[in-house]
Amino acid sequence: MSTTMTAAVLDAPGPADSLRLRRLPVPEPAPGWVRIKVEAFGLNRSELHTRLGLAQGVTFPRVLGIEATGTVDADPDGVLPAGQQVVAMMGGMGRTFDGGYAEYTVVPRTQVIPFRSELPWETLGAVPETLQTAYGSLTTGLDLRPGQSLLIRGGTSALGLAATTLAKDLGATVLATTRDPERLKALAEHGVDHPLLDDGGVAARVREILPEGVDAGLELVGTPTLPDTLAATRVHGTVCFTGMLSNRWTVPDFYPIGYLPRGVRLAAYSGDAADLPAEVLQRHLDRIAAGEITLGPVHAYPLADIQQAHRDLEDGRHVGKLVGRTG
Repeated sequence: MSTTMTAAVLDAPGPADSLRLRRLPVPEPAPGWVRIKVEAFGLNRSELHTRLGLAQGVTFPRVLGIEATGTVDADPDGVLPAGQQVVAMMGGMGRTFDGGYAEYTVVPRTQVIPFRSELPWETLGAVPETLQTAYGSLTTGLDLRPGQSLLIRGGTSALGLAATTLAKDLGATVLATTRDPERLKALAEHGVDHPLLDDGGVAARVREILPEGVDAGLELVGTPTLPDTLAATRVHGTVCFTGMLSNRWTVPDFYPIGYLPRGVRLAAYSGDAADLPAEVLQRHLDRIAAGEITLGPVHAYPLADIQQAHRDLEDGRHVGKLVGRTG
């Protein structure tokens, strides 16, 4: 094994060109940590926020990447065998310690979830953080039940598509939005019952379909659309604030009585590896392999093309998940 590896390093916030490929020493795992040979890594808005200087508590230089998929390369405690397929996510990855944009990464064992699958690495790399967030948003954030209705704001994002899959699998009626009229077809093909063009006034069209409003709303765009999502939700319904595709996540001069519609509940969700049980991950991977479900399109980039991948992420150029490949 080589003593050095290729990694994408960010020295300071800036444009996509600020991500530079470098040769770094292969990191050594301390007790309680695991070294992973990274095969694929998902790209997330979190990393875009870090690159743009919008994230707090990040130290530089830093290898970005809040998730990684690959095999165990070394576990000094002997808990996980070498070659075990694993995903890792969150817990400071790509922020307080180096993350998944590299050929190897070292993470706390508490952030590692084992699995077994023969799916291609780029397919596997698209799953962990997206599935964790979609699953947690619908369960912890919304407590969505069979037969209920769900509005997804930002439906063609990777997270929006995954949430649609999980909600439809649960037996919910799904309404989902896109700002691009050409992407309405993609929403319908993915199983959305009511694709909606987002012109900023979605609530009125939602209530044409469901006069009392939806049972649940999943806000993935951010604070600019949150009031309209709340207005589309029925009394005693719940809106979960999970995503920030707009890069805006605060409400200036928040006055709850004036901001929140009467009787509508507002929740939030952010999760960790512990919020994705290993059996949930394995079940969804098996169902993807069997062709029973899909979390949406995957767009793979070699690590050498990380700058272009970040440009495409920032511009919202693709429907679905962007994934980096080290092999």
